[in-house]
Amino acid sequence: MRLTTYTDYGLRLLIYVALKEGELATIQEVADAYAISKNHLMKVAYHLGQYGHLETVRGRGGGLRLARSPERIRLGEVIRHMEDDFTLVECFEPSNTCRITRACRLKGILGEALKAYLAVLDRYTLADLIDRQSALDTILLNRAAR
Repeated sequence: MRLTTYTDYGLRLLIYVALKEGELATIQEVADAYAISKNHLMKVAYHLGQYGHLETVRGRGGGLRLARSPERIRLGEVIRHMEDDFTLVECFEPSNTCRITRACRLKGILGEALKAYLAVLDRYTLADLIDRQSALDTILLNRAAR
């Protein structure tokens, strides 16, 4: 299974904002930190806000912060919100026309694998991705690890 760039950017944005520990982060600073598109990040931030992962503060001096503590943001939940297609093969689709579906076990096996994949992600939170004593502070926020 491969996550979309959209989801990748969403996870990176959440990591960055979590490292800010409640301080506001701007889209521009996140884009600069990762060397990725500001326009894409704006769409991602909007989406994360819609699902209650990010809170946006408008106006001069505004920015983004987590809407919940990192310990309450499950990775599986974020990925389910960001990914719009978990169709691994044609037989997962309502318009399935595969001729062997009735006799094939692939759909069941892949369905089981997808459930296991998401179950593992559900065991982890955003807090598991950030260690405030790690090199992430140095790399992303340009501050020495504490």
